[in-house]
Amino acid sequence: MTVRRRIVDLSHVIHAGLITYPGLPAPTITPFLTREDSRQRYAKGTEFAMDIITMIGNTGTYLDSPFHRYGEGSDLAGLDLSTLVDLPAEVFHLTDLTTRGIPAGLFLDRDLSGTAVLLHTGWDRHFGTPEYATGSPFLDAAAANHLVAQGVTLVGIDSLNIDDTESGGERPVHSALLAAGIHVVEHLTRLGDLPAHGARFTAAPPAVAGFGTFPVRAYATLG
Repeated sequence: MTVRRRIVDLSHVIHAGLITYPGLPAPTITPFLTREDSRQRYAKGTEFAMDIITMIGNTGTYLDSPFHRYGEGSDLAGLDLSTLVDLPAEVFHLTDLTTRGIPAGLFLDRDLSGTAVLLHTGWDRHFGTPEYATGSPFLDAAAANHLVAQGVTLVGIDSLNIDDTESGGERPVHSALLAAGIHVVEHLTRLGDLPAHGARFTAAPPAVAGFGTFPVRAYATLG
């Protein structure tokens, strides 16, 4: 008997005008070649559309490479695909957490080596609204250091930022994780559809040289 694999899309849709993070530019989408104009270039009955998208790398659901934080760190083109594709996912369902900061104590009872640690806070329900920008959950610095010590491969969260953006500009979590070569994926969604164990996680950006962040089509497979 063949067990059918289920795929759960964990990415937000990118569209013109999308505000992912307050103060960053929204993407614009403009035609380069319209279908109407293409009819003059191709055989009868054949037409194409080619479009230009202008956007900052921090758009939608995106991955931070070490180069995002450190000039000597690996850029998107330097990432090892084995650290981005089909990772065992350990999902932490934290919607009942009473503090904004996610503490290290929540991670002590699992072996997390080599895994994608996915933090389900439920904050994605506010994505695309003004409420998304303030009061969002984040990983605290001690927890980040614990995950580094555990040897995780990737950490993802479904909120505004993996750091506390209301702390005056400090970014200890990005600093610790990216220094250790641990990828960060922010603005995930639908993590509530995943079990605590057993899913496989993929989030691979294009191989762009000299670039530190880029949207991903993040997804999990079950079964």
